[in-house]
Amino acid sequence: MLIKRFFLSLFQTNAIKTSKYNLFTFLPLNLFEQFQRIANAYFLFLLVLQVIPQISSLSWFTTVVPLVLVLSVTAAKDATDDIVSDIHTLSNQPVLLFPRLRSEKWMDVQVGDIIKLENNQFVTADLLLLSSSEPLNLVYIETAELDGETNLKVRQALPVTGDLGDDIEKLADFNGEVLCEPPNNRLDRFTGTLAFSGQKYPLDNEKILLRGCTLRNTEWCFGLVLFGGPETKLMQNCGKSTFKRTSIDRLMNVLVLCIFGFLACMCIILAIGNYFWELNKGSQFTVFLPRLDGNSAAFSAFLTFWSYVIILNTVVPISLYVSVEIIRLGNSFYIDWDRKMYFARNDTPAEARTTTLNEELGQIKYVFSDKTGTLTQNIMTFNKCSINGKTYGEIRKPSETVDFSFNPLADPRFMFHDHALVEAVKLENPEVHAFFRLLALCHTVMAEEKKEGELFYQAQSPDEGALVTAARNFGFVFRSRTPDSISIVEMEKQRSYELLAILDFNNVRKRMSVIVRTPEGKLSLYCKGADTIIYERLHQSCSKLMDVTTEHLNEFAGEGLRTLALAYKDLDEEYFEQWKQRHHEASTALDDRGGKLDQLYEEIEKDLLLLGATAIEDKLQDGVPQTIEQLSKADIKIWVLTGDKQETAENIGYSCNLLREEMNEVFIVSGNSHEDVKQELRSEKGFFNVLIMIADEVVNGEYGLVINGHSLAYALERSMELEFLKTACMCKAVICCRVTPLQKAQVVELVKKYKQAVTLAIGDGANDVSMIKAAHIGVGISGQEGMQAVLSSDYSFAQFRFLQRLLLVHGRWSYLRMCKFLRYFFYKNFTFTFVHFWYAFFCGFSAQMSYWTAVNTFFVLGSLAMYFAVTFTMYSNGMFLMLPSAFPFIGTARNSLNQPNVWLTIFLTSILCVLPVVTYRFLLIQLCPTINDKVQPL
Repeated sequence: MLIKRFFLSLFQTNAIKTSKYNLFTFLPLNLFEQFQRIANAYFLFLLVLQVIPQISSLSWFTTVVPLVLVLSVTAAKDATDDIVSDIHTLSNQPVLLFPRLRSEKWMDVQVGDIIKLENNQFVTADLLLLSSSEPLNLVYIETAELDGETNLKVRQALPVTGDLGDDIEKLADFNGEVLCEPPNNRLDRFTGTLAFSGQKYPLDNEKILLRGCTLRNTEWCFGLVLFGGPETKLMQNCGKSTFKRTSIDRLMNVLVLCIFGFLACMCIILAIGNYFWELNKGSQFTVFLPRLDGNSAAFSAFLTFWSYVIILNTVVPISLYVSVEIIRLGNSFYIDWDRKMYFARNDTPAEARTTTLNEELGQIKYVFSDKTGTLTQNIMTFNKCSINGKTYGEIRKPSETVDFSFNPLADPRFMFHDHALVEAVKLENPEVHAFFRLLALCHTVMAEEKKEGELFYQAQSPDEGALVTAARNFGFVFRSRTPDSISIVEMEKQRSYELLAILDFNNVRKRMSVIVRTPEGKLSLYCKGADTIIYERLHQSCSKLMDVTTEHLNEFAGEGLRTLALAYKDLDEEYFEQWKQRHHEASTALDDRGGKLDQLYEEIEKDLLLLGATAIEDKLQDGVPQTIEQLSKADIKIWVLTGDKQETAENIGYSCNLLREEMNEVFIVSGNSHEDVKQELRSEKGFFNVLIMIADEVVNGEYGLVINGHSLAYALERSMELEFLKTACMCKAVICCRVTPLQKAQVVELVKKYKQAVTLAIGDGANDVSMIKAAHIGVGISGQEGMQAVLSSDYSFAQFRFLQRLLLVHGRWSYLRMCKFLRYFFYKNFTFTFVHFWYAFFCGFSAQMSYWTAVNTFFVLGSLAMYFAVTFTMYSNGMFLMLPSAFPFIGTARNSLNQPNVWLTIFLTSILCVLPVVTYRFLLIQLCPTINDKVQPL
């Protein structure tokens, strides 16, 4: 065992509690939370007042019934949400533990236990893989619960622990010591070391099984529990989500406070009226309004104030919050049930993952979109390439595709039209062979061969799958891999390469390399990545080839193709052995392991020799140009934030109608220094010839802005961010290319910081998560890059074109329904309350209730039914298509009660309540005066 039992109290148990309440704490905690709402606390205060006979003219149950109803509905909703959130913790699957094999619940697993998992079982805690049933101690896992990706991933145990196998006695005697990083939420990284038998071994993410994974295609494996329960990476990623509040929520809180003030004013007026009534007229009406002996007029006014607080309580909307939540829930169901947002090809419906933001969809001003997989299909096809200064892939006769029958392992679905490349392969052109050999070796794809000759590739990104498939068809077939080797078939000859190191791809490096030893014993490094990154690391002898390849890359990017540069170098045996030793030391370091490895990668990835470049086509999704055009007509500004080359991003911008030839100007910001970027922004801002302080930066004409990642880094500095934002906001469309995930989030935060506008971010990959979380509303596309974006989003669907319907139909409907509901709600409450207010002037301010007639009830219920009938029929499905330019008023209406006609309606209603009575009394006195009326003027 790794850890003695008396140390176990230092670690978290594996029990997980995701619920907020339990059977004993639900009632007190839930009531405490509900009474933090001002309206609920106010009605509790009213209930206390109503049990005082001298104050209340109403029975206490008139307040108890609605209060209990509201509290019960809210409590039922909270309890349901809490039960649903905790359902997955109830299914505790038995596992096997030591010192003897016994079945235990998940919650009973402890740090230091060695557990056994079998095929298709969930991983119960964060484990260090010790051994498995597969050759070379490999295990295959599915991480859909963690990142939504369904492709299998491979993990491998250390050889020193793999030798333990399934020998119970050897595993029971295992006494290694693990030093590792503290619990954190980084799913893609693990840093630690294992000390065993006097040696230190590096531990990384490839040797760890995380809670939430599922074991696949592996009979059994053994693992050592490193983290349990709340300390697992899965639970570390389940922190509290940021609570997003809408402008309607903020408006309602302000309105309720204002209504309290208005209620106090009405009660003070009526209390003052009662004071003067008691002084002047009260003694004449003691038969009708008896009063206790010794009560002064001032004390009567004091009691009257509190009595009217009770009577006029209807002006405070106790049911407002519940009614709003019910309407929001209904609007969410409309989104979920919308067949026009259902993507039949993938059986993917639209999903409202939150119910609190529906009306905010109708106020979107800025949309921030990823490109790959969001605007495009993210289904990659190998289209063109440049090898040793020559381009391949020109389509001369589209009907004639290349015949790959010479290759029995070719993928029949792959299509290519340039026969010259096949001829170059058959003629054994060394540069062409080296090009496809690199594509067959430098990747992380897994191959699965269900039948002889039928290969299926599982790639973590569509790019890699397309490149490996291209190499396969041109005679360099990736067949299988182990942690130490890669087997490929080169022109029908089986060859095995020893895999010595993998230099991983990430968003900072933007490249990937492998170091292999050929069957002849030659050491080679193969590298592929972004052309700007590869060019910085090329040998000087490649300058001419680099110029030619750059022209080809620009041509490819101009056609909207995604490009990568390929390079290689041969390594010296002695140097590599020294580098390998330093690599081992860096990989076993606990402090700044990533930084030390990056330095070693930089050292060996230099003086590369350029082989060529690839061009992959990623077609636009259906309906993208039409969607962007409609959103633009609705005065919604669209910014595209992508990691692609500037030329590629520009071409896609024109293809999807984001940039148009009719635009007055498309500005390019590409400065490489602080001063250059500042000068470019100022010159472009001066081009507009308008005052910057004009609201919303309205300009004559349409303009576009394209800025690359290097320039954006300077533009986002504190001294320049406001100038960049002003320039960008004057443009109809903005494209930021070569940006990192962090920069995407920074751009969104910048707009939120300085613009009083609602933002929406939409993306499909893990690199879009930070942007989606930063925006007011996040939308996830369930596409080819897993489900991380969807899991972090507020709304999700399968195609970008559905965004048009989400905003212009459902957002518009939700906003209008909510605004009109609030207007009606306050109109109804004020109207009913003013009846009692005016009645006070005719009952001696005695806090008596007017009667609630059947006519009044019919009027309220009938008007409510009529309101919904008219609202749901008027705002029809297709109005946004006929009048898209009428949409912006929705986004500019910041609340539902800022229109004068609402207050005019309430004022006129109040006047109408008293006008008939005043008129009747006036005419009665003038036409048919009583004796008292005739005597009184005398």
